[in-house]
Amino acid sequence: MGGATAGRGVFHRLRIARVEPLCEDAVAVTFDVPAELAGVFAFAPGQWLTVRRWVDGRQERRSYSVCAPVGAAPRIGVRLVPGGLVSTWLVREAAPGDVVEVAPPAGTFTPDLSVPDHHVLVAAGSGVTPMVSIAGSVLERCPGARVTLLYGNRASGSVMFVDELAGLKDAFPTRFQLVHVLSREPREVEVLSGRLDGPRLEVLARALLDPGVAHRWWLCGPLPMVEEARRALARLGVDGARVRGELFHAGDEGPPPVRRADGSAVPAGGPASRVTLLLDGRATTVELPRGQRVLDGAQRARPELPFACRGGVCGTCRARVKDGRVAMRRNFALDPAEVAAGYVLTCQAVPETEAVTLDYDG
Repeated sequence: MGGATAGRGVFHRLRIARVEPLCEDAVAVTFDVPAELAGVFAFAPGQWLTVRRWVDGRQERRSYSVCAPVGAAPRIGVRLVPGGLVSTWLVREAAPGDVVEVAPPAGTFTPDLSVPDHHVLVAAGSGVTPMVSIAGSVLERCPGARVTLLYGNRASGSVMFVDELAGLKDAFPTRFQLVHVLSREPREVEVLSGRLDGPRLEVLARALLDPGVAHRWWLCGPLPMVEEARRALARLGVDGARVRGELFHAGDEGPPPVRRADGSAVPAGGPASRVTLLLDGRATTVELPRGQRVLDGAQRARPELPFACRGGVCGTCRARVKDGRVAMRRNFALDPAEVAAGYVLTCQAVPETEAVTLDYDG
């Protein structure tokens, strides 16, 4: 995986090199990285950058996936969110020469470029952003690999990266298959008209692919789309270990009650826990009430703790439990193998034991 894992909470001031319109409500922003930070901002395909902006004395952080192939200057895709304090600025106001606070690349939604797999990318809307990086990197860096992109949008005018994807198709005609599915615009082929839901994915997979062979599946979009796609692939007999998912939105519902591994509820209140945080080689211990999320309570002592979404979606706040036990309210970012290895999302984790040690550097 490219990019530094240490220093995730450290922001660097980068100058905008280019702002490219992608469609009416989206742009690609390329950053100029000075030579001394080249290693810090080296990224793997599928990773993201966290942007910080200060609004009325309060910091606003947002994570945006990198949409450039490995080795290129870091570039993010940004779609306007109505009322968004960061996206509105980037899409409507930001210009070359502006300075932006950016944290190093993070994320594990990344393929192995040394293995010539057939990567099947399933995306909806702005979920295509990491797929552009994955597709370009795989095709350029792994000569024996193939890529199929199934991309759902409302209409042709809302398709992000339309020219770039067409360019990849022209450059790699035998190795890149591109399928557009539009929900509000009729297509000549019926299966390509409608929402890219589970049943439609099943039809397309059977028609275009052999789901039983060793493809690698990558899913990115809103929560309902990713969940439907996972169920569809399970019905097709695809091994869940070959499926990776990432969300750009998980809904606005409040977090569910904290549950232990056995399903029982973790009561709020109770005795405090001593939580030790290991970040950038420095340890800090804080006392947190049981039931309080680690990130919420620990930021007073370590304001540089990495985070972005606070909703259990992006994975920026990932840390490994080295001692003690915590419970997570929700998790949309870590896969089962990461959870089994002891990783948690500190924006969703509450301490369960008297002492807990969390390693952000591990």
